[in-house]
Amino acid sequence: MSLYPLVRELLFRFPPENVHYFSMNLLQGACRVNVLKGMIEKHFRVSDARLKRELFGLAFPNPVGLGAGFDKNALYLDELEALGFGFAEIGTVTPLGQPGNDKPRLFRLPADQALINRMGFNNDGVAAMAARLKKRKERSAASALIVGGNIGKNKITGNEDAWKDYHTCFDALFDCVDYFVVNVSSPNTPGLRELQEKDSLKKILGNLQNNNQGRQHPKPLLLKIAPDLTQEQLDDIVSLAFEVQLSGLVATNTTISREGLRTSGTRITAIGAGGLSGRPVRERATEIVQYLSKQTNGNIPVIASGGIFTGADAAEKLSAGASLVQVWTGFIYEGPSIVKHICAHLLDS
Repeated sequence: MSLYPLVRELLFRFPPENVHYFSMNLLQGACRVNVLKGMIEKHFRVSDARLKRELFGLAFPNPVGLGAGFDKNALYLDELEALGFGFAEIGTVTPLGQPGNDKPRLFRLPADQALINRMGFNNDGVAAMAARLKKRKERSAASALIVGGNIGKNKITGNEDAWKDYHTCFDALFDCVDYFVVNVSSPNTPGLRELQEKDSLKKILGNLQNNNQGRQHPKPLLLKIAPDLTQEQLDDIVSLAFEVQLSGLVATNTTISREGLRTSGTRITAIGAGGLSGRPVRERATEIVQYLSKQTNGNIPVIASGGIFTGADAAEKLSAGASLVQVWTGFIYEGPSIVKHICAHLLDS
């Protein structure tokens, strides 16, 4: 029997953002002791050749990753690898460090197994991130963890200049990450989602791909999309993905919808704006994965994100056409065994 439900009950008595850093710093402290790190790896990591995936020219130890927004500042990659993750996205990273939105900005909805966040791309900035990632590469040369760089624009940057921010982040992180994800789908930076329109996207992605393809060894370039897009917008993205030769799509980000929640309307109103993640997003995210897979004839790989808590949830996304899956909110609710349980299910099915 897992002890995590009892631990979660205790942790949920404290503010979510504080608990996040407390828990991860505790894990980091444990992993600095070799004996403890070995015990953690032995308990949580599943090593099996059947779980390996080759995608974008990269070798993923397993198909279960951690979505962007959890390790915003690339502080916990070694610890996440110890917990068994096959890949992790850092960021969202912006050119300049920024504090994000005012606190509180992260809220739990236990009745829905969901979170609402309006973090606002709080991060240390791309220069600090690049330095941190380079140090880790030197220190952990044998690491098999695939690291993605999720990039965005600063809040103070107007949409007409957004392409410059993405360009800056791409340049600075090119030698530090294994692949890139362009984030234009967070609801927590004013006007950001407007960049999902085809013309705006073409300017950003076209510039990045010109930069990318001019290099000796181009990096996989992916786009992360919102679950709130219309079919017409999804079709535009599929068309653009082929046009600029994207390596893949990440589906999906958080939603601005509040439909069908069990949490009281009073509580939802009190929380206010932000992106909803977790169980309520599962069905819509799967629909979008399935649609994208069908429209691209499986020629543009999809990383599925949204409402993945169990092995069955992961299998559902993979059956819908995804090549890899990412967890985030499920990690909070299911605990550190989530990767182990998903991998075990995939091996048994």
